[in-house]
Amino acid sequence: MAEPIKPITLPIAENPQQEGEWLQVSLHKWLNQEFIPEKVNEDIAKRAAQIFIRHRMEGENDLGSLVIAIVTEMQAFDFSQSFYGEFAIANAVSDLLLDSLGIERCCGQ
Repeated sequence: MAEPIKPITLPIAENPQQEGEWLQVSLHKWLNQEFIPEKVNEDIAKRAAQIFIRHRMEGENDLGSLVIAIVTEMQAFDFSQSFYGEFAIANAVSDLLLDSLGIERCCGQ
């Protein structure tokens, strides 16, 4: 039987605001590259970064918990002007964080 994927723990946040700024810029860039640049992409990236910053400031280091928090809180965001939804955003955040840490996306290694 296959082994479960181990949880991924981010390093302790020394500067959550700086992490959030990086995430906002990176996510906005990713959103614009994935489909077409739209004004709403900036708003999506800003909101996702706000959620991320708050959870990191509260001491959350577990990537899975951060992804669930983003999915949950982004449900209140109006995606009607976007190609995206809360799951796509949370997955993109996860991918960006994994890439920044040099962790393989598929298996957490």
